[in-house]
Amino acid sequence: MSEHTPDEVLSSLPSDDPPALARLRDRLAEASDLADVLDVAYRTLDTPVGRLLVASTGDGLVRVAYAREGHDAVLQALADRISPRVLRAPRRLDPVARQLEEYFTGRRTSFDLALDYRLASGFRRDVLQHLREIAYGHTGSYAQVAVAAGRPRAVRAVGSACARNPLPVVVPCHRVIRSDGALGEYVGGPDAKRTLLVLEGAA
Repeated sequence: MSEHTPDEVLSSLPSDDPPALARLRDRLAEASDLADVLDVAYRTLDTPVGRLLVASTGDGLVRVAYAREGHDAVLQALADRISPRVLRAPRRLDPVARQLEEYFTGRRTSFDLALDYRLASGFRRDVLQHLREIAYGHTGSYAQVAVAAGRPRAVRAVGSACARNPLPVVVPCHRVIRSDGALGEYVGGPDAKRTLLVLEGAA
């Protein structure tokens, strides 16, 4: 007998009454949370850099994904790597949504959220933790981050860690630029990176 996620079950139901389906989804999310069978909760948010998917576990925010990454693919990866018990549960992500809204409206310069780094390991995790040391409104080079992470020659590895950051925006890889001042690559694309830096007054 094959297993199905709650979202797969819901998607198989008739969709001629979207409000009723949304209410059912919310009730299922709440019941799953109370029964401790919800391992990964997610929701989507409309932001100045496009629609973001945010997902959390019991340990904290585990994923922030741009639309260009493919939200369906991201959810499948979460199911594969963490747990198949993935469900849209907006209320569980309310604190994340509130802080992101404050950030994008210029009322927040740092995030106060528990973070789950399980999707990064080794040097990549070290890099992500050092990224949070680059203050709002400032930038650092890939070379500077490599030095801070204890591997001065690992500039390319820093670039790779930034490109594969599972928590963009919240863990600010957008603040890392090339030594010559060029923006460099970004998971959300160059326009999103420029938008974030302009928002913070760093570009």
